[in-house]
Amino acid sequence: MSITVEEKTRLIKEFGTKDGDTGSPEVQVAILSSRIATLTEHFKTHKKDNHGRRGLLMMVAKRRKLLDYTKSKDEARYLDLIKRLGIRR
Repeated sequence: MSITVEEKTRLIKEFGTKDGDTGSPEVQVAILSSRIATLTEHFKTHKKDNHGRRGLLMMVAKRRKLLDYTKSKDEARYLDLIKRLGIRR
């Protein structure tokens, strides 16, 4: 139910502001979005996995907080990020 190392490395290269950037909000949101998409697919076949659903809701809340933080610091970065990830808001 987690993303692969290759996928995570690709996201870090794509959304990082510099080489090896794993802490910026853009990278964190991109990784969370990938994990959320993976879990969403998992729940299509495992409808009764309520423990996993709780984890999904926690990830969505964390992504929301990171997006709110990015929006408060730099709205242009926020708009660019949601456009690149295809998150509707």
